[in-house]
Amino acid sequence: MRQIRRNLGRLIGARQPALQVAALCLDATTGRVLLITSRGTGRWIIPKGWPMPGRSLAEAALEEAWEEAGVRARPGTEIGQYHYDKMQDRGFGIPVVVHVFLTVVDALADDFPEQGSRERQWVDPARAATMVAEPELAAILRGLGRPAAAR
Repeated sequence: MRQIRRNLGRLIGARQPALQVAALCLDATTGRVLLITSRGTGRWIIPKGWPMPGRSLAEAALEEAWEEAGVRARPGTEIGQYHYDKMQDRGFGIPVVVHVFLTVVDALADDFPEQGSRERQWVDPARAATMVAEPELAAILRGLGRPAAAR
């Protein structure tokens, strides 16, 4: 249904999706990824947010990973995009395209800005794909479980 609404909106002149950035945080030793809960609904997501003036998209994604999950790392490489509808206070959603940056985690802090309002969990990418709501993000996660030659 969401895809039908998105396609219909494009046909009748809906505006372009808003842009967000996300950090897909990877533990290079175990191959697991870090999921966090959203503050509004408690669903499992990856750290994401809006671009920031004066920062590249990769740097903005990294800042979101710090604020939302306590991740310390270097800016990652873009590995894909996914779409979702960001719900607004008035009960409607705005279309958003999220640029996803693969971020290899150097350290995970216990004290970070949003620690009291989120949970975080390391999970296998295939399991993570079953935990997130966005089909395109799930596909990106499943792709991490395949050997590099098969991607």
